[in-house]
Amino acid sequence: METTEIVVLIVSFAGMLLLGVPIAYSIGLATLATMLVTMGTWPALTTQAQRIATGLDSFALLAIPFFILAGQIMNRGGMARRLIDFARSLLGLLPGALAHVNILASMLFGAISGSAVAAASAVGGIMTPEMEKDGYERNYSAAVNITSATTGLLIPPSNILIVYSLASGGVSIAALFLAGYLPGILVGLSLMAVAGVIALRRKYGAAQTMNIRQVFWKFLDAIPSLTLLIVVMGGIVAGFFTATEAAAVAVLYALILALIYREISFRDLPRILIDASGTTAVVLLLVATSVGMSWIMAYVNIPQQLTASLLALTDNGIIILLLINVILLCVGVFMDITPAVLIFTPIFLPIAVTLGIDPIHFGIIMVLNLCIGLCTPPVGSVLFVGVGVAGTRISRVTRPLMPFFIAMIIALMVVTYFPDLSLWLPNLFLK
Repeated sequence: METTEIVVLIVSFAGMLLLGVPIAYSIGLATLATMLVTMGTWPALTTQAQRIATGLDSFALLAIPFFILAGQIMNRGGMARRLIDFARSLLGLLPGALAHVNILASMLFGAISGSAVAAASAVGGIMTPEMEKDGYERNYSAAVNITSATTGLLIPPSNILIVYSLASGGVSIAALFLAGYLPGILVGLSLMAVAGVIALRRKYGAAQTMNIRQVFWKFLDAIPSLTLLIVVMGGIVAGFFTATEAAAVAVLYALILALIYREISFRDLPRILIDASGTTAVVLLLVATSVGMSWIMAYVNIPQQLTASLLALTDNGIIILLLINVILLCVGVFMDITPAVLIFTPIFLPIAVTLGIDPIHFGIIMVLNLCIGLCTPPVGSVLFVGVGVAGTRISRVTRPLMPFFIAMIIALMVVTYFPDLSLWLPNLFLK
């Protein structure tokens, strides 16, 4: 293992993060510094440029800007309110009903938009004031919103599963989408279990009594929004279109629906396009620089050496998976999910394959693990959005978050050691 290059990579990357340099630039500059040490000036500059260009040269990545645009349209198109109303009519009789409504609405909206940040903003912006008005403690409401927003990254369509497909060398996006359903639902149910226990202890009551007629009408009102999931996944599984084409269909469907609802007009489209373009630029810059870092790590043999070291330590698959999960939990605290998936998939996936773990199953493990990091400081994007929406501070939300973190980690262990939870649907529909 080239010790000098590895030290340069780690020290330069960590140093720039500590200085507050944005993570995309930190990754790119740390990669360039390592290339300069390894190759010399001119080869390093040309190689870095080539890696950035080739990192974005993927047809599958076209799905990301389309799904982001679809999410922006949904965020402004009145769909969040309809999903919340449906969730409230369905779960309103449970103790701590508004917490359960927040979780279910975040699962549905996050799945439809493909964005945890969008779910935290849209659902949290509606639910947090309502929960506080109903007697829920503000920091607890923020904790519910923050953790539940991440479930949408597992329930398709999911941008991060597309990124994993790219990083893994072409694992089927359709299979990954199907594999995410049951783990995503498991995480949501785990969060609801915690919310239920807390509701009983704090005597948070039901929001309303069960009304079958109301459930029916709210369900009818939410059907057009929920149909998007069926259109996207049904089309992909049936082979009518690819994930990229499905993303374009999602944009068209969301736009037509938002116009029918009269929540937006054509005059709103330039602002929506600008916002979506900004988000897309950030994501794709992270993708481009992360692919470069992944390449230089492979160039200095980090994946091979780490594989050999772990397998020399133990050949017990249970222990190795536990170690990988611990490492990824630490990574998620300091790195956003997109670069983490791109950088660490080429390192850990070969180890998983050596142990006989299906790449689809490992992708779900990895994404679920790193979703926890989105809720933690110092770089947890969902944490910052959730705290901002609630008008509170990170230090005040940390303690209410802990029971939900424990539930998510338990769900992670279940998903890790029960692969059929991830593989049952792909095996059922695609084999």
